Amino acid sequence: MTNERHGLNHSLFEPLCSEAMILAGGMGTRLKSLVHDRPKPMAQVAGRPFVEWLLLKLRSQGIRHIIFCSGYMGEMLEDYFKDGSCLGLDIEYSRESEPMGTAGAVCHALRRVRGERFFVLNGDSYCCADIMQLFNFHCQVKSWATILLVHMDDCRRYGTVIVNADNSVRFFQEKRLDPGPGLINSGIYLFERKMAETIPLRRKISLEIDILPNLIAEGLYALECPGDFIDIGIPETYLAADSFFRKLEKLCSF
Repeated sequence: MTNERHGLNHSLFEPLCSEAMILAGGMGTRLKSLVHDRPKPMAQVAGRPFVEWLLLKLRSQGIRHIIFCSGYMGEMLEDYFKDGSCLGLDIEYSRESEPMGTAGAVCHALRRVRGERFFVLNGDSYCCADIMQLFNFHCQVKSWATILLVHMDDCRRYGTVIVNADNSVRFFQEKRLDPGPGLINSGIYLFERKMAETIPLRRKISLEIDILPNLIAEGLYALECPGDFIDIGIPETYLAADSFFRKLEKLCSF
């Protein structure tokens, strides 16, 4: 696939992608019993706001420009991280006045993107994988959009992603009732700017439901990368996150 019909010139790929959007606008309804006074990404985990662990990970992999896609209680993110200089980062904020969904948030924040491609990460999940593996693969296959996948032994909480031999996405499988292994969407993406510009600007639109399935015919790719994964979407996983990051802190140098 060359993507020539999309007007992409992949001979101009930069050697490194150094900016990322973090989706941090959700209300965290399922976590309200434990975290009710702040947006979910700001929930305290192992001595830091959860999303600070994500920022440290991105910084360690060469990402310097961060765009927070915020909404509910977004002022808490801005008051805490400010311009990002305290972490050696350049942080901007794209704050929604009303919920726009994950794709709507990307579309709304696109004016702050400086390059031709950018990472997008969920602000309530963390994956230890090397995201530059995703970048290198994305460039190799000249994809419009690429998803980082992780293996899970029990996929009941997640839909799974079925890929072809060349790592193009075949289809997305809905959540299932029976336990079993599979590949899940880690909530980490690499997007071409030209792809993001095709997202319709509507009040509420989802990457997972409205955009990614429709990209399959255009050559959507996904890459499995090794690395432990955790999200804080429900009380059980939030309570497990403290131990996850304390172990990670001993193993990693941020």
